[in-house]
Amino acid sequence: MTTFEHETLDRTERYAGPIFTVYSDRVTMSSGGTAVRDVVENKGAVGVVALDDVGRVVLIRQYRHPVHERLWEIPAGLRDVKGEDPLVTARRELAEETDYRAARYDLLIDLQTSPGFSNETIRVYLARDLTPVPDDSRYQREDEEADLEIAWFDLDEAVAMILRGEITNASTVAGLLATARTRDEGWATLRPV
Repeated sequence: MTTFEHETLDRTERYAGPIFTVYSDRVTMSSGGTAVRDVVENKGAVGVVALDDVGRVVLIRQYRHPVHERLWEIPAGLRDVKGEDPLVTARRELAEETDYRAARYDLLIDLQTSPGFSNETIRVYLARDLTPVPDDSRYQREDEEADLEIAWFDLDEAVAMILRGEITNASTVAGLLATARTRDEGWATLRPV
């Protein structure tokens, strides 16, 4: 079987904002015709599953306006500093959102969140060997982060929360399930950063 090479014939910008841009592309189709596909181009993001030495993960609970709910999530953030290494972004987000640092990072998983319409990718790291950020070096949280809740959960309880529908954030679900599976396999499937 041969693979058809899809080609973008033209592109129209529909919206440009600080986090994403929306385009309508006219694309060649495998059947010989063309179709219009809306595409959301995103900066991408990182997430961190921070695991302590007794098997607990730190989660944050914060308000997410598009779904009008407070969600339990792993620390995460946009890759909005041009040229910044994703690991540097992950380190910063962990410290800013949880007041913890990690001495060890491994690459856990890469996600394409909604490839049917978006190019957004999220790289999720596993962070271990955690220590608290000194009080005088802690980040001053603002906006929806100003009242975020920080809590520790046994990894198996966090997985159970997923299955009960209490954790629904996609990168959090994927990161926690991947961590549990990787732990059960003796950490053999972790990739270097």
